[in-house]
This record gives sequence, C-alpha cells and structure tokens, in this order.
Amino acid sequence: MAYFNFNDSVNLMSKLTPKRLWNATKVYSSYWITRITGKPIQWGYPVSISFEPTTSCNLRCPECPSGLRAFTRPTGMLQQDFFRDTIDSIYKELLYLIFYFQGEPYLNPNFLEMVKYAHDKGIYTATSTNAHYLTDERARKTVESGLDRLIISVDGTTQDVYQQYRVGGKLEKVLEGARNIVKWKKELNSKTPFVFFQFLVVKPNEHQIEEIKQLAKEIGVDQVRFKTAQVYDYENDPHQLIPDNEKYSRYKKNKKGEMTIKSGLGNHCSKLWQGNVITWDGLVVPCCFDKDAMHQLGNLKVQSFKEIWNNDNYRQFRKELLTSRKNIDICANCSEGLSVWEE
Repeated sequence: MAYFNFNDSVNLMSKLTPKRLWNATKVYSSYWITRITGKPIQWGYPVSISFEPTTSCNLRCPECPSGLRAFTRPTGMLQQDFFRDTIDSIYKELLYLIFYFQGEPYLNPNFLEMVKYAHDKGIYTATSTNAHYLTDERARKTVESGLDRLIISVDGTTQDVYQQYRVGGKLEKVLEGARNIVKWKKELNSKTPFVFFQFLVVKPNEHQIEEIKQLAKEIGVDQVRFKTAQVYDYENDPHQLIPDNEKYSRYKKNKKGEMTIKSGLGNHCSKLWQGNVITWDGLVVPCCFDKDAMHQLGNLKVQSFKEIWNNDNYRQFRKELLTSRKNIDICANCSEGLSVWEE
C-alpha cells in the first residue's frame, strides 16, 4: 500500500524553499539527537501546524468532542486578522498547514479566504470535511482557493451504515459534494486539491471496505484511505465501534483478554518537534490529541508564536515526554504510526 501519491508528493515538494528545507533539516536533526541523547533539544520552527477554523459542527459523531458538544473550552470562529498575523510570522519556515482540529471548517464563513492567503504564501494547505457544505459554488471556490489537499470523511456506502457513526449526516450530500469538487477540478483544469475519501473503519462499516473503493472510483476522487477509530473507553467500547478486523483497529486483546493499544508508548514523539495545533482563539497545544486544549503551551494573544515554541512550558512538556510519556493523558490513546492505511 503506497503512502504517497506521486502528483501530490511533487506538489508538496514544490513548496520547499531553501529556508524551509534548512528549517526541516534542523527540526528533524534535533529530534533524532534528542532520541539518541535523551535530552530535549529543539532547533528550528514547525514544519507543519494545524489551525482550527471553528469548533462548531453540524454532526454528532459519538467519539468526537465537537459532535458530542462536550468541550469545556468555548466554541467560536477563527478570525482572519488573527490568522494572517500568525501566518505572517512563520510562513517562511512553514511547509504544511492543516485547516482542521475540531469542528467543520466550512462553517467558518472566511475559511476559503484564509486558505487562499496561505496558498499565496506558498504553503501546502489541507483540510478535512464532512462535505455537507460543498455546494456547487463552494466547490468552485475551493478549487480556486488553491487548496492542495481535501479529505472527505465517508464512513459508509449506504445511508443506514453511514449514519451509525456520522449521526445527523446525509450520505447523498457528501457524495454530491465530492462530485462537485471533481467537476470543478476538470472545468478549471486544476490538479488540486488532491481529493481522498477517508473511511473511518468501525464495526458497523467494516464490511463495506471494498464498496467504498468502488464508489470512489466511480466518482473520480484520487484515493481512498482507511483510518482507525479512536475510542476513548476502548476497554469497554460502549458504542461497539472497534472493528473485528485487527488490521483496521488501534487496539488488540492481550493474553488476559483485555483490550490494549497496539502502538505502545515509547518515550519519544516526533509530533512535538515538527508541529503543533493552534485553536481558533489562539491557544497553542502539543498535538491533535489534546482536543480540549488541556495542555496549553502558550497563548498567541500574549506571546508571539516563535516565543511560545521555545518557552518554559514547551521545554517542560518535551522533558516530561522523554521521561514518562505514558503518564501524559493525551498520549494514552495515541495512534502515531498506525492510524492510517491506504489503498
């Protein structure tokens, strides 16, 4: 199973400037030196970041804090001025920008304007959507924005199966949105965005894996990727989501018959060296597993991004990770290295 698509990879590499390449070299060198020495060393600035357009969502997925309306942090929309100011301070080093953390990005009315702003800075841009708002007009504007990668969540090939996880969703709307994007890519003669169906494999839909491949081919999207589901209470699995096929599960049973995480928890994590997440209201958190922003490493309303990247909070968090990662709550259900399979 190939991890990279050739055209998409070439597009990503085309964003590499000498400064971004040098920055990435420093970042990954410092990470590997850290692993070898056991001492937290950080050179350079993030290669990739995630920016949260909004925490709002139209669906109610059972393992999603946004869908469950279960946040302790406020719900809101990322503002363009704040976004631009932040990007202006880091775009020379930044290669990859993900417009997603929690919520549905297209609910932010200024979302595509922010995508275009980042695109015009030469940054590779990506987002993930449930595709309910990809009308014909928005699909055209998406292609015109310069978005490089569009992840469309399609977790079933029939409405009855799709809605078991995507509660409140309409599969036909999702497929219509995908068709709109494919249509406008052709009409505008655009190679971007690279579009793939992301199929979150859970027990109710694992029998439709072959069907989603065929559906994607019929619509004309570029690829299908299979993602393992994060289940918070995986020991009990109250929603019966963990699939029977262990290939598509983050979890496995031990000799006692207890469910455990496959990946293990070594005292290292490249995510903390090469990227981070910025919430809609300016909080900087370690990674996408800190969904409720409990580990706040800084606030962009009181410090610059580059000041936060090397502040005392960041240094302490990196040190804790190297010492005892298993005691950090957001690491307990991490799937780094096994979360996505591709076809």
